[in-house]
Amino acid sequence: MLDTANTPLPHRTYREAERVEFLDAFERLGKVSLAAREVGLHPASCYKWLVDAGIDAKKHSRARRAEYFRLREAGTARVDAARQTGLNIRTAIDWDQGIEHASNRRVYPDGRVIDYNKDVPVLSEARQRLLLPLVERQLDPRYLSLVDREKIRDLSATGASIRFIAQTMLRAPSTISRELRRNGTDTGTYEPYAAHRAAAERRPRPKDIKLVEGSRLREYVQKKLQIRWSPEQICHSLIKEYPDHQEMRVSPETVYQALYLQSRGGLKKEVQAALRTGRTRRKPQNTGQARRNRFADPMIMIADRPPEIDDRAVPGHWEGDLITGMLNQSAIGTLVERTTRYVMLVHLPDNHTAEAVRDGLVAAIATLPEHLRGSLTWDQGSEMATHRSFTTATDMPVYFCDPASPWQRGSNENTNGLLRQYFPKSTDLSTYGLEDLEHVAQELNGRPRKTLMWDTPAERIRDLLIPA
Repeated sequence: MLDTANTPLPHRTYREAERVEFLDAFERLGKVSLAAREVGLHPASCYKWLVDAGIDAKKHSRARRAEYFRLREAGTARVDAARQTGLNIRTAIDWDQGIEHASNRRVYPDGRVIDYNKDVPVLSEARQRLLLPLVERQLDPRYLSLVDREKIRDLSATGASIRFIAQTMLRAPSTISRELRRNGTDTGTYEPYAAHRAAAERRPRPKDIKLVEGSRLREYVQKKLQIRWSPEQICHSLIKEYPDHQEMRVSPETVYQALYLQSRGGLKKEVQAALRTGRTRRKPQNTGQARRNRFADPMIMIADRPPEIDDRAVPGHWEGDLITGMLNQSAIGTLVERTTRYVMLVHLPDNHTAEAVRDGLVAAIATLPEHLRGSLTWDQGSEMATHRSFTTATDMPVYFCDPASPWQRGSNENTNGLLRQYFPKSTDLSTYGLEDLEHVAQELNGRPRKTLMWDTPAERIRDLLIPA
């Protein structure tokens, strides 16, 4: 029988591709352990690669930290600063709060230490806090704890005034006054444990479910969900349609809870499918990959677009793109007016070659009055290879986005996401006729938009078409 305890493990030979993959991950994440975990390798081997490459991991980490705080001091939002420096958002939050990380330890500004290397004294204290009953657990420093209430009892027993107690505990006098008034006993005394239990009992503050079965509010929400309105659109539409009826009010979060949590009074599952994503639980969004430049003709880049187009001050400037079907064999053209968010869909029944897209766009633009034919912004997809002939036919310049920059056509990208509710991915889009596209465009243009102060795109475009 082999002595497996003394038998050395076989030495693993790493491929050059694995080393390159780790170095790329480290350059992006800035931390050896995170990069090693991402590529599935041992951190010790990865650290040796950094040494062999002459990279000082600690110096790299300090430079990234300095760059992060430089961006924050310059007014950059936390999410943007973390993304620009390749920092995990949780680490960014810790840095902003002054929490230091060292050897699997988190050191808080107040001196507390959480040690993940099983430092028994620290962990036992943490476990004791976790094992405390809910009534004794500290929720947040802004709430009075059981220890705080014991101090109030002790100071009150000495005859100290409310202001003196507040000053001693670094609290507002109103906090102490309210605590004594609300949580005192019937005999006029103050008992800390009884007061803490009374505060804990009031903490849940349960409320009646708003979307109860058979209510007029629930029927309104269901009706709007079935025509694919978002919960936020429903919320603000209720305010406009029922300005004097407070019972016809619901927050977007309440609608989401009714959809996702059946215990919150749920709406039916077939109504839940009316949400744009169709998901049964919430999920962060992911960004996609942009196309490459495929043009031979010179392009006018988005950086050369006039300022009046960028700030949406002048109507008549459009953003466009294609949504494609199964195996990219079919497509529908989408046009969104930047000022009003008005949507036009271009029917491409046969194919989506550059010539077919050009002819469809020219036909769609021809239906617009001259003052709404300003410009078109597109990405660098090959379907716009004939952009010069499109400009000649419509007298509309075409501006092209930078590679891998879909946010430069934000209105169109958002609209394409909405359209996927009607035209799911991996389906044959050639089965939809011109009437189907007109119906979908009509529904989208009839939805209230937050960015339009809850007006609809149809209302805004109507104001531009009908002279005052």
